[in-house]
Amino acid sequence: MSFEFFPSRTLTIYLARLFVTRILAVLVMLVLVLQVLDLLGESGDILAHPGNGQMQLLYYVTLRAPQLVARFLPYSVLLATIITLATLNQNSEVISMKASGLSAHQVLAPLILTALVISGISFAFNERVVTRATAQLAAWEAVDYGPIPKATGPKANLYLADGKDLLLAQSLTGEGNALTLNGVTFYRRDANDMIVEQLRADRATFRNPGWQMERPVRFDVAGTTTTRLASATVAPGITPAKIYISKVDADAQDIVTLAGSIQAVHEAGRRTTDLDAAWWHKLSGPLSSALMPLLGAVAAFGLARSGALLIRAVIGMALGFAYFVFDNAALAMGNFGGYPPFIAAWAPFLLFALIGETVLIRTEE
Repeated sequence: MSFEFFPSRTLTIYLARLFVTRILAVLVMLVLVLQVLDLLGESGDILAHPGNGQMQLLYYVTLRAPQLVARFLPYSVLLATIITLATLNQNSEVISMKASGLSAHQVLAPLILTALVISGISFAFNERVVTRATAQLAAWEAVDYGPIPKATGPKANLYLADGKDLLLAQSLTGEGNALTLNGVTFYRRDANDMIVEQLRADRATFRNPGWQMERPVRFDVAGTTTTRLASATVAPGITPAKIYISKVDADAQDIVTLAGSIQAVHEAGRRTTDLDAAWWHKLSGPLSSALMPLLGAVAAFGLARSGALLIRAVIGMALGFAYFVFDNAALAMGNFGGYPPFIAAWAPFLLFALIGETVLIRTEE
């Protein structure tokens, strides 16, 4: 019996190469299929804007594909684990490795190491590519797939309250006191929260206090009349700082930027439970890929000729998908404050790591 954690160098490279090629194959297949389905659903809205055509569809694909890769990479690792181990079992290669003195953990070690490397790459990809693509896509969707204002920020579809009045904006540009809102709608309400006046404008700039709307269209509810005004200043209680903390999109910010946003929201006295859970999940999410070889390991062992290989593969797949379900449920509970943020992000990972290890030890070691 060998007491080294990894098998020989040749066997480690062989297993890692098999695993990587299958991960890439499954990931490409999933992303292509899901991208086509997603594009079919969104192409009508994209092409509905005047001037949009094939280039805009390709641009949408470049923004949506990174999101699909980030979301379905752990699924790809799970399916690749089951395919790789089931094939090795079917060809009696696992039996040969165990007959040479390797334990179940040593057989899985190259796959776990490869999955750890993929987790690191996934984290870097999420931070550098996915967050930017998500912010850009949100800004594009906010203007109904039209021209995106230059220097637009990641915030889109803002909904702000100034007392009883409401201020809505599709997107924003600039920073600080130079902030500009695009696609602005202002609703003035009476003491009974009934809308008495609506103002719509393409732009509104901060005037400290209030926001000056450029040539707004005013609709008076009582008189049902519409007039064009030269300008109008509204919402004096809304400041750029309030806008900054009003809508923090954790998916559109990297881990460092999100930490700053959480600090700003906390200093403003607002709840940050959902943002804290999202921050921790930026670490636990990519690391879930490293858990998949352990959950799918049940497909590697047992005699293939016994007819139980398919059952073992189904069990491994069920364990993996149960993890994803529990992970999403725990994160939702964390967003609502049912779980502490750290527990919401890490409890599923630790729980299923123990489950996978227990199954492996009880059945094979």
